[in-house]
Formats: sequence, structure tokens, C-alpha cells
Amino acid sequence: MIHQPTSVDQSDRIVPVNLRQSGRTPAELLISTRVRKSPYWHLSHEAGCWRATVYNRIYHPRGYVRPEDGGAATEHEALTRDVTVWNVAVERQIRVRGPEAERFTDYVITRDATRIEPMHAKYVIVCNEKGGILNDPVLLRLSEDEFWFSLADSDLLFWLQGVNVGLRMEVEIDEIDVCPLQIQGPKSLDLMVDLVGEGVRDIPYYGIMGAEIAGCSVVVSQSGFSGEKGYEIYLRDATLHAERLWRAVLAAGEAHRLMVIAPGHQRRIQAGILSWGQDIDHETSPFQCNLAYQVPREKQGDYIGRAALERQRAELDAGRCPFAMVMVGMTLGGKPIDDYAPDFWLVSDADGGDPIGYLTSPWHAPELGCNIALGYVPAGKSGVGTDLAVWLPDEYASAPGRPDRAQVCEVPFRPSVNPSAREVALARGLDATV
Repeated sequence: MIHQPTSVDQSDRIVPVNLRQSGRTPAELLISTRVRKSPYWHLSHEAGCWRATVYNRIYHPRGYVRPEDGGAATEHEALTRDVTVWNVAVERQIRVRGPEAERFTDYVITRDATRIEPMHAKYVIVCNEKGGILNDPVLLRLSEDEFWFSLADSDLLFWLQGVNVGLRMEVEIDEIDVCPLQIQGPKSLDLMVDLVGEGVRDIPYYGIMGAEIAGCSVVVSQSGFSGEKGYEIYLRDATLHAERLWRAVLAAGEAHRLMVIAPGHQRRIQAGILSWGQDIDHETSPFQCNLAYQVPREKQGDYIGRAALERQRAELDAGRCPFAMVMVGMTLGGKPIDDYAPDFWLVSDADGGDPIGYLTSPWHAPELGCNIALGYVPAGKSGVGTDLAVWLPDEYASAPGRPDRAQVCEVPFRPSVNPSAREVALARGLDATV
């Protein structure tokens, strides 16, 4: 019988995470007009896309190389050795523009928007009044009075518009016709030079530049979802020009062994990069999931969720954890995990008793020679070196029906080419939340 385990403490959630282990349940994805196709959708299928999911109400390609041809491992090899292009049009761009754009943006993010200079970007979080994470976008500042929220998977447009119903600030808040492509991998800079010229070499991490590719107006940032060197190309008027940009990128990429792949989740897990809806959601506090550095101690302006987050930090500073569960990294036994997990696999104490936690993002890390995962465990079990057990499905378990060993470890599992602010602060022995 498949049932929800009650031994995992989800008492601080209103809607518990569904921990039923229903396994792979084959179903055909219905393609209809109720969910949008991005302007790159047909081009992804030309490139071999064979499966997809839905993200921000848009179909999202999630596999190009079929399992019998190497599957995700082949895509991962291209990402870590050469260069790849991803159709990430699902990262919708919400533009906040107007005389009070900075004031509004500063109020809805936890970081200090006034410190983001024009033509620069930051990874940020948007929280609700309880401190729960509504979205973790890349925030691009195009000018003094224009910001783009490059969204993860949630309906942030409606939240931002709703917030301003009460505030009535002088801003326009709209989704715009801009669709990104990600160029990720060690050879990404070489490809970008061919596409937009030598000036791209001068873009700092999270820097922005305007450019043209094949006559198309684009915005380029040095950023991405992989932990590898990478860039994002934001195509303006994408509905009109998607084919022209796509074919220009593929043509320039031939000299660099460019491969069209799905977003590199195998590598992003290694880098400790979180996926909204999978690792975090609106009931997750940044203090639960290694995002404390997103909550500065000295921000001048008020913001949504500040009071709740400061109460949580006061508890943590006093040595008390206000959460039932916290996120950790783990190394795992078992056979190599070679695809997306269909369930949140369960975690027990080292003796293999009743479940006490669950995995959110497991995969095999060939560079480390083991399986790795992000997941949630009780705060008292979160110390690095803590031994645990994980209940993998039979296809990955060392012995069917038996748990495999797991151990809490440091995150990231492998350094990123561009370390996060948290990683930099910790490496310097500093408070990552300043």
C-alpha cells in the first residue's frame, strides 16, 4: 500500500510535502493550447527534444539525448567539457519600470536593490509576509528605472501586481516578450565572443551588456543555472525573432562542439543551486535552505517578510532552531542515479528505522564517484558527518527493499566557476548574512 509517512515531522508546514512513494508512473504529456508553447518550442523538437514538463505555464524541454544513447549523462558531459545551449524561455521576464521602480523592487526583495547598479544583476529572493520563498529570480537592472525579474517556476507576476494594488507606486509591472537562451560550459566564452564580439570578455559575473545577434536585439548576462562558466541571452521581441537567434547560435556553435541539452540539473546539484518547487517553496524559509546570505542584517529599507525573518534569525542567533527540518547535502550509496527522481525519496536514521526526512534533488556525480543529494532532515541530524540511511527505489538500491548508507556533507559538492556570495563569505570566515 502507498501511504504518506507520518514519522517525518512536517508540523511547521500547512500543506505537507507529498512523500508517497508511487514510483515512475508513465503518462503522456497532453499538448494543448491551455499551456503555452514558447517561441523556441518547435526548434527544441528539431534538435531532438523527447520529453518535457510544464514550468511557468509553458512547456519546458527536459531531455534531448535518449537513454539508449547515453541520456542525461551524455548531456552532462557536453556541459562540463564543451558548451551547451538550453531553451529556457520558461524563465519569464517580469518588467518593473517607472519612477518608483527601485523603491518598489527594494520592498519586494530581501537584498538591497539600491546597491544594484544599472547593467548589473543579482540572484535574489522574494518572500511572503511569513518569510516563505515565493521565487528566487535573477534580477536584472537595465537602467535606473527598469528592472527585469527573470523568474523561477511560480506566478510572481500576480504577486507583484497585487502588492502594488495596495502600495500604488508609480510603476508598470508586466510580463514582456523576452525569451532567454542559456549558453553554458567551459567553451561558452569562446562562443559568445563569436556571437557578440570581444566586449563580452569584460562582463563581470552578473554583469549585463546590450548586443545584436543576427540582427536581433538581445541582452547578455554572465549568469546561469549550472555552476559552469556561462551566459544568458535574452531575446527581445522573441515571438518574432526566435528562429533567427536560434539558428545563429547553432551555426556559431559548430566550431565549439555545441550541443542542445536540457537544463543541467546534474551539475546544478553539484553546485548546490536550488530549484524552486523541488528544493524550496513558499513554505520554506531562506534560513532552512542555505540562503541565509540573502537576508542582510543591515539593509536600510523595509521589505515584505522582514519581521518574520528577523524573528527567525534571533532564534538561530540564540542557539534555537525554529524549524522542524533543514536542508543538507548528502553523499549516498546505491547504484548510480541517472535520471530525475519521480518521488521525494525517504531518509532514516543510520539504523534504517522509520523515515525522518527526504531527498529533494538526487543524482550521480561521476566526478565524485558517488551519488549525491540535497534533502531535508531534522535540525539535530544536520551536522556534517552525520550517518543516515536512504530508501532508494529498487532500480538504484544496492539490495532491493534495503536502505543504502547516506552521510551529511558540505555544500557545494563541487566548486562553481563563479562561487555564490555565501561560498565566498564562508571561505573568508565571514558572516554570510551581512
